[in-house]
Amino acid sequence: MRLHADVLDEMEGEGEEGAVMASAVLSPPLMGAAGAAAAPPRLVVGYALTKKKVKSFLQPKLVLLARKNGISFVSIDVSLPLSEQGPFDVILHKITSKEWQQVLEDYHEEHPEVTVLDPPSAIEHLNNRQSMLEEVADLNLSNFYGEVCTPRQLVITKDPSSIPTAVAMAGLTLPLVAKPLVVDGTSKGHELYLAYDEASLSMLHPPLVLQEFINHGGILFKVYIIGETVQVVRRFSLPDVNAYDLLNSVGIYRLPRVSCAAATADDAELDPLIGELPPKPLLEKLGRELRSRLGLRLFNIDIIREFGSKDRYYIIDINYFPGFGKMPGYERVFTDFLLSLAQSKYKKYLSGT
Repeated sequence: MRLHADVLDEMEGEGEEGAVMASAVLSPPLMGAAGAAAAPPRLVVGYALTKKKVKSFLQPKLVLLARKNGISFVSIDVSLPLSEQGPFDVILHKITSKEWQQVLEDYHEEHPEVTVLDPPSAIEHLNNRQSMLEEVADLNLSNFYGEVCTPRQLVITKDPSSIPTAVAMAGLTLPLVAKPLVVDGTSKGHELYLAYDEASLSMLHPPLVLQEFINHGGILFKVYIIGETVQVVRRFSLPDVNAYDLLNSVGIYRLPRVSCAAATADDAELDPLIGELPPKPLLEKLGRELRSRLGLRLFNIDIIREFGSKDRYYIIDINYFPGFGKMPGYERVFTDFLLSLAQSKYKKYLSGT
């Protein structure tokens, strides 16, 4: 597994309304016996993405680099039968509707030779914050330069008035971060609130997840997984909460979305215990484990380091197909990933399997 370590502040608006509509047909490459071994891999990537995602991800530099390497991107019209479009080697998608997921699953049953990035059944695991972190809970990475944990959390599905009692019974410590239970691809699914006192908890709106807030020096690490490549970027996060804050703050505060923060951590003078990137072996192992457990190849992990600890990390979120467009050098990383898929398909073609 390869790992790239860079420092970057990233902006990730991820609204999911309105898929881009178009269709295309591509003829498969023709290869004679003499020229087959020398022919470059060719890959047709059909994409079903929102307009916003197309703009942020399919940037001209990526499209040009891919084209130079024999990769074509063609838009999928989700209003037409998928079987009437293509042929595709790969389908790249981020549409959250149940109808689309069923269409894609049916299509893949009929066309198992097509690589779907990623299977809807695997993505579904990340659409619910109750199940999102389950695969992390039993990870044992203690021999890989750090301990990886998840914050203690409580799921509330109804009756806001019962939240204070439920929190007390669960033994959770204030303040608590409130997140929507369902990640539906809209901006609402990423709204965060910080609750300072028990009395204000009944003002929240279920279904939601309450996570204990962990001081982390105001720095968050976003770890991107693209196939076997791992790349980590660093950005400013929410400030720590101290004793004064707890004594003098009441109510619920809406938090800014960290992924949309304008400030960068590139040139900041940070304490190494706060700003140092997580160890490469730890991230490589974490990437391999979660890629296998989740069955995904395109996702990112939000990680924080507990303030005052050198090697105790918490995973607070996992997201499918995040904003790769702001990741440094993503064009080459993603193109190389697609080329690895093309090479695998090409070898199968030559072997007749």
